[in-house]
Amino acid sequence: MSVLLAIGTVKGLFLARSEDRLTWDVSGPHLPFSEIYSFCFDSRRGRLLAGVSNPIFGPGLAISEDQGATWKEGEQTAIAFPEDTGTSLERVWQITVGPDGRIYAGTQPSALFTSDDDAATFTFGRALWDHPHRPEWGEGFGGQAIHTILPHPADPEKVLVAMSTGGVYKTEDGGASWTAHNTGIEVVFQPERFPEFGQCVHKVARDPENPECLYLQNHCGVYRSDDGGDTWNSIADGLPGDFGFVMVAHPRRGGVIYSFPINGDENGRYPVGHRCRVYRSQDAGETWEALTEGLPEEPFYPTILRDAMCVDDADPAGVYFGSRSGEVFASADEGDSWVRVAAHLPDVTCVRAAVI
Repeated sequence: MSVLLAIGTVKGLFLARSEDRLTWDVSGPHLPFSEIYSFCFDSRRGRLLAGVSNPIFGPGLAISEDQGATWKEGEQTAIAFPEDTGTSLERVWQITVGPDGRIYAGTQPSALFTSDDDAATFTFGRALWDHPHRPEWGEGFGGQAIHTILPHPADPEKVLVAMSTGGVYKTEDGGASWTAHNTGIEVVFQPERFPEFGQCVHKVARDPENPECLYLQNHCGVYRSDDGGDTWNSIADGLPGDFGFVMVAHPRRGGVIYSFPINGDENGRYPVGHRCRVYRSQDAGETWEALTEGLPEEPFYPTILRDAMCVDDADPAGVYFGSRSGEVFASADEGDSWVRVAAHLPDVTCVRAAVI
């Protein structure tokens, strides 16, 4: 079994390959000088898609047809805001391929683009851009961006997105209309604690067995929805803190999710207790366990960003994460033990893994 791990950083893309997920060969930087905030394995077409911010070409997509050996960086022009919006693309925060092959791109400013021609062209999601809530969407520290895109696995008309700051929105008619789905998610930094929208959602993941079950990491708060996002309930009990950026679901086992708790604003946004600990739940967030074997025992201060943790689809599943200190770790046994893949890289912004 060969696994390819893509590591996006603020100074290019690094690619790590392994036959056993214990020893790794790291190459790069690929796409040097570019910030890589999003990455996608397009398995249907055998391609790699990277969201890049390049000082020469600008922001957009770069595409590789040969597993990262060469890249087409001119593809950035495919994603562009219409002139009447009065804005321009700042960054591609998310790239996702739906079950029907449609390619989705979530951007900063908060917008959704889709492509049905292998990323040759992208269609601007006008209905979401013109949503009446838009004037009140704010910016997280990372900017106003759509960072989560979850097409429904059985119904291509249903798509859920999440943004900072605005919350969760869902369409059930292929993007013709969108509604906010934030009931039960608390906003701790506003007088109105449970508004219709305005939540600073950090990441959402879908359960592999029950597509109506969703898991969410908020700016303070960890939640589960059992009704497709209509309502949300806290699953933070058992975690050492409810702030963080990461939320990852196992690729096959229902109810298995991963988190990396971080202190909130008042404590400087360090890992809780200054410990490098991944937390796993195997019962949909009812209970949590700390996973530490092979991770650093000394004080650990870097943050793990929202797309800097992922899983592969091997059996047993591999789990991966990278830090803002440039360290990357891998687990070949679903989180029970860990090895270091790389160190001293630039800030890690995203990681994605695939069995090749």
